[in-house]
Amino acid sequence: MPNHLPKSLQGIIVPLITPLLDAEMLDSESLGKLIDYVITGGVNGIFILGTTGEAPSLSYICKRELIEQACQITNGRVPVIVGIMDTSIAESVNLAAYAADQGASAVVAVPPYYLPLSQAELVNYIRKLTDKLPLPLFLYNQPEYTNVPILPETLTQVADIVNLVGLKDTSRNMINFQQMCRLMKDREDFSLFVGPDGLMAEAVLMGGSGGVNAGANLAPKLYVELYQAARAGDLPKVRQLQQNVLQLITTIYHPSVGRLKSLKGLKCALATLGICRDVVADPLIGMDPDVRARMPGFLNDLNLQ
Repeated sequence: MPNHLPKSLQGIIVPLITPLLDAEMLDSESLGKLIDYVITGGVNGIFILGTTGEAPSLSYICKRELIEQACQITNGRVPVIVGIMDTSIAESVNLAAYAADQGASAVVAVPPYYLPLSQAELVNYIRKLTDKLPLPLFLYNQPEYTNVPILPETLTQVADIVNLVGLKDTSRNMINFQQMCRLMKDREDFSLFVGPDGLMAEAVLMGGSGGVNAGANLAPKLYVELYQAARAGDLPKVRQLQQNVLQLITTIYHPSVGRLKSLKGLKCALATLGICRDVVADPLIGMDPDVRARMPGFLNDLNLQ
């Protein structure tokens, strides 16, 4: 049976990387190490099969194995939220049903990509999908990859859906995020998270619920402490910890890697720490050898302990 979500999920939700033995095989041992590591670090939830989890590149066999094992390893300690990011409603619903059977707490969906939807079609999609789901739904605003933004006014058109419980915004448009916070203020059970690591504290200070931040794979305590400082309005501490997050972003997310620098950098850094292997799913290529050789120095400078 699914583990229930808190009435309004808040804090740091880690978009978990997917540890792999090779390009197509899940690394179960490393998955256990990573989940225990981030939970010990204080995260408030685990999001699997997202962008950082390489969901579009994984087979459905691997996805189901990941869902089953992540739910078993987590064992109710924090909510497990599962990405069902398919262009087909039927396939998304099938994966959501499997996630519910394994004990997941909620699911996440992006607007269907490839076919460019209008906002009216997006509203229709959200309503049809939510109506068929066995679990609460978080929307994922990722226009860089889907080419279909979720606009604030569109969110208000689906705000009456009880089973719609939150949104992760990775658009980097903080004006729109503020508008979403204002427009959804009467939905006490609705959570608004940001994805970009460097914007989490700002989002919380503006009334957001927290962050779904990739860097929490590597430095969960740092992100949890920054969230707590922002939540408490402790601006001197926010400024101090924000500098540490920016250092992580500019070193671990090395610019030479390209658009998916956070994913590749995190896998390389976690491999350096002995938590998982530095293996990415096809068709991606792993970290540049020169940057890999410099990773121990980057981690030493971050002083994560």
